[in-house]
Amino acid sequence: MADLVEISKNLLRDCLALKPGEQLLVLTDDIKEELAQNMYKAGKVLGATPILVKIPTMEKSGQEPPKAAAEAMKNADVVVCITEHSVTHTNAKKAAAESGARIATMPGITEEMFREGAITADYVEVEKLTKKVADILTRGSSAIVEKQGYKLEIDITGRKGIESPGRYTKKGESGNLPSGEAYIAPVEGKSSGQILVDGSIVGIGKLDEPILLTVKNGLLISAEGKEAEKWLKILGDSKEARNLAEFGIGTNPNARLTGNILEDEKILGTIHVAFGSNNTFGGTVSAGVHLDAVVLNPTVHVDGKLIMDNGKLILE
Repeated sequence: MADLVEISKNLLRDCLALKPGEQLLVLTDDIKEELAQNMYKAGKVLGATPILVKIPTMEKSGQEPPKAAAEAMKNADVVVCITEHSVTHTNAKKAAAESGARIATMPGITEEMFREGAITADYVEVEKLTKKVADILTRGSSAIVEKQGYKLEIDITGRKGIESPGRYTKKGESGNLPSGEAYIAPVEGKSSGQILVDGSIVGIGKLDEPILLTVKNGLLISAEGKEAEKWLKILGDSKEARNLAEFGIGTNPNARLTGNILEDEKILGTIHVAFGSNNTFGGTVSAGVHLDAVVLNPTVHVDGKLIMDNGKLILE
């Protein structure tokens, strides 16, 4: 079985193009410190100058890290965030990318996920597929997601599709690792309908029973099903928290349903929506929270054209 330092070394070299002499910042917390230590050691092996920054475990995904950590992120060449909750959609990550850092966020990653599943994909191929899907989203103005008779109509007019291909080798590039998704920020206040979430949802994990989400004028107005109330408490009831923040499509054929959103939302044949902040990728809302929800095997149309049929991605 491969050593975790060796695996981390390969990720730093192949996915982030870490070079000798560069500044590597590894951001972690009390829960994920042990895994982060392997990334720190890998940076040393590659001749970089690694710095390990540990922060208190955050309460939820989308919460901003402490200011000192955010400032350190801006001054690094490469940033790897190995934390329990996601800093992907935070102003700290956005500012670091704008300063030129190449960033990989790995929220909730486990030792098992370092060794198997999405992380083992051919990321050159994942990148090609992700670019195609992101381009479809960029050119689109309306997306419709259907499953078991429920339909959600999403306005994406004028918004740019974002690639998270798992390779961030140029200044300012960032995304999850493991990865494989294309996503977009819906136009605020314009989307309505219902969506049946049956894969997993941040704050709950893998779902035993589906949760039905109802969206009206861009805001989540209700959630029905087992554990729905628990999830709503985590999300919060502010207008910002209830904002339909993201529509994404998984592009990684090696990703599996694990209950961990880092891998689940990358599964080829799934889509995901998220609620809360989207100002870091083209939207206008900052909520201090960003919670994703995965839908298995949906049917998706963009501008009336079928691009996914019961989980089968259809591209020209």
